Amino acid sequence: MSPHSARGLRLITVFGLGFMRPASGTWGSMPPVLIAGALIALGFAPGASATNSVIYHAVLALLFVTFAGACVVQGDRAEARFGHDPSEVVADEVAGQCIALLALPAAALATPIKAALTLASSFLAFRVLDIVKPWPARQLQRVPSGWGILLDDLFAGLYALAVVQIVARVWIA
Repeated sequence: MSPHSARGLRLITVFGLGFMRPASGTWGSMPPVLIAGALIALGFAPGASATNSVIYHAVLALLFVTFAGACVVQGDRAEARFGHDPSEVVADEVAGQCIALLALPAAALATPIKAALTLASSFLAFRVLDIVKPWPARQLQRVPSGWGILLDDLFAGLYALAVVQIVARVWIA
């Protein structure tokens, strides 16, 4: 394996999390939640000062672009090695989970307990919606190559973002 393809494999499997069993997608969804939690705990929460909020969003955007890009660029190689929409590829879960974490309501992050509940809600909503794949996510999964690997998770992330907005505003904040 060339160094270039080894780096690509590390990215699309999120440094090996895609090989963890059971539920590799669940393992792959955890890094953005843990990073968001660390940023919030360090004071870089959405709704904190403008600078701190920008740092939170910039970190999540960087994660999103890196791992979504890895899916698109390495998708053909991943499918050739592992099969269609392989469970070993969890970079798509990172990208989708980042979407679900992008616009957390500030009031739902006001205390450590509220922040933990909001992050857990985001994680659970994304995992359920990624598994269920409501329209059009299931249909988008049929798109060939890296786009098919990625698009269903992006829609799961959008749906999870909507669920978290409701849960956080109604029950947590």
